[in-house]
Amino acid sequence: MHEEALHGYVARGATSFPQAIGLASTWDPELLTRVFSVAAREMRARGATLALAPVVDVARDPRWGRIEETYGEDPYLVSEMGLAAIRGFQGETLPLKPNKVFVTLKHLTGHGQPESGTNVGPANLGERELRTNFFPPFERAVKELPVRSVMASYNEIDGIPSHANRWLLTEVLRGEWGFKGAVVSDYFAIKELAGRHHMFANLDDAAVRALDAGVDSETPDGEAYANLPALVRSGRVPMAAVDTAVRRMLEMKFEAGLFENPYADAKAAEKKTATPDAIALAREAAREAMVLLKNDQGVLPLDAGKIKRLAVLGTHARDTPIGGYSDEPRHVVSVLEGLQNEAKGRFAVDYAEGVRITEKRVWAADEVKLVPEEVNRRLIAEAVETAKKADVVVMVLGDNEQTSREAWADTHLGDRSSLDLIGQQEDLARAVLALGKPTVVILLNGRPLSVNYLAGNAPALIEGWYLGQETGNAVADVLFGRSNPGGKLPVSIARNVGQLPIFYNRKPTARRGYLFDTTAPLYPFGYGLSYTSFEVGAPKLARDSIAVGESVKVSVDVANTGRRAGDEVVQLYVRDEQASVTRPVIELKRFRRVTLQPGERRTVTFELKPDDLALWNVDMKRVVEPGDFTISAGPNSVDLKAAKLTVTG
Repeated sequence: MHEEALHGYVARGATSFPQAIGLASTWDPELLTRVFSVAAREMRARGATLALAPVVDVARDPRWGRIEETYGEDPYLVSEMGLAAIRGFQGETLPLKPNKVFVTLKHLTGHGQPESGTNVGPANLGERELRTNFFPPFERAVKELPVRSVMASYNEIDGIPSHANRWLLTEVLRGEWGFKGAVVSDYFAIKELAGRHHMFANLDDAAVRALDAGVDSETPDGEAYANLPALVRSGRVPMAAVDTAVRRMLEMKFEAGLFENPYADAKAAEKKTATPDAIALAREAAREAMVLLKNDQGVLPLDAGKIKRLAVLGTHARDTPIGGYSDEPRHVVSVLEGLQNEAKGRFAVDYAEGVRITEKRVWAADEVKLVPEEVNRRLIAEAVETAKKADVVVMVLGDNEQTSREAWADTHLGDRSSLDLIGQQEDLARAVLALGKPTVVILLNGRPLSVNYLAGNAPALIEGWYLGQETGNAVADVLFGRSNPGGKLPVSIARNVGQLPIFYNRKPTARRGYLFDTTAPLYPFGYGLSYTSFEVGAPKLARDSIAVGESVKVSVDVANTGRRAGDEVVQLYVRDEQASVTRPVIELKRFRRVTLQPGERRTVTFELKPDDLALWNVDMKRVVEPGDFTISAGPNSVDLKAAKLTVTG
């Protein structure tokens, strides 16, 4: 049985963790391993052995509604988070242990940069771009861990849909990377070779092509592959091809122990679901996922002793969105509930809805109706009156499961042509911020939003993404200083759609400039503030010069120069200064999240290996070329200190 598990097991009552893009914001692989160990435990307890996760697509267009399902825009960050998730789901060895499940790497490939930012759109990418930015998370997972399932992507690359792409699924995945498992189709994707891509006239032709390309299993049900017996009898499909696909599926069943233990223990399953340790971990993950984008005048953390009345505004402060691929947890703690618990016996809490975004927030519903402006005008007026009485305002804005989601059909859309706040949310913000009250804005959303007004005018701004079932408790922990935010952005945040693409690892000729605007993002990749301050030193190389094929150790000093304990993410970047093909201006190669006490200093050591300096040359060979490299370190992709490394031939 396969199940969804994007940010926890998608089943009634199971533990819901922060959405994938929120988990990526933790920059904490060890945390992800623990999170998905819980998801695996809850899945296996109910009889599932195959997770349709993790999504290791590199996502480079925030218009795409599925960006929330990813670990961001950088191939190294996505790789590290993907590997961590795999270790949680299935461990590092086979056969599967009793509390583990197989993963399915999704979606091979190019899915995360579709034409026009619309789901399943063509990925207009050359082979070098694929190998440099989109293949690495899949390649590393297949080579470093015993992955047994990979899902092909809906989109086409250079005119060939992935489900029909023998070069991709057989020559590269199996031939070059040595993948031994099964390729599973995305839902209805083989049928879509005929119906959506218009490659074939019927399901028979689609089945022949998909099986030959390397697709072993059709999901969710057999439609095209139900015709395989007849296609074998007619001579169109070799029996050996069917045998090969069957063998790959049977091997997974043996490695899962399904022949010896085919059934789950229904009585025990409930006891293993949403346990106290799982709920505590969901709260910890939500705290780590939050990214502090702005904190003027030291508004945060809040001091409960100085608050008499707190205003909580926003429809999703009470009705908590947790993102796509979710079911209903046993209890979702809203921001309002979390702050009411915080306030007991200390200060009063008033709530106003402020702005209602959509009539419903049902992810699976096709129709999306925005709330009429006249309704929101009344709600905004009520919220302003509520805010006037408060000492401090907490305002929750963003998206929900209907305004950003997977567009799986022409009648079920989820991509957007704008990155601005939906509806009258900015009107609410302008009216409330005009009061001059200490105001904290919390964003709950699945896509990076162009919050230019908030960035310029809100005293404090937190990117929360979707924080899962412990949203409110984690928000209270952060707002009142029990937890110091240390998350970092896994994507660049654009000022507007006209800047797209905005990913940080651009080529040298990109971003020359715009008339009347800037090419700089609103917030850069890797960015995130803290309640304390840190100093990240320049990288120190064990050797300034190495030969091709050698590694080099790099140490970076980091110090907490403030008055609070906190987390910093030390980020290490590389730039190839001269090469036979064009190279990105900067590439993330290592990172580490560290916790430091006030005044504490630590040296973080990394090792850069030949692969970290390699490129795909004009002959499409992966090589390290002699030359100069700039090695940079810092707290984000912009504020960096550098050292020079020379590679000799």
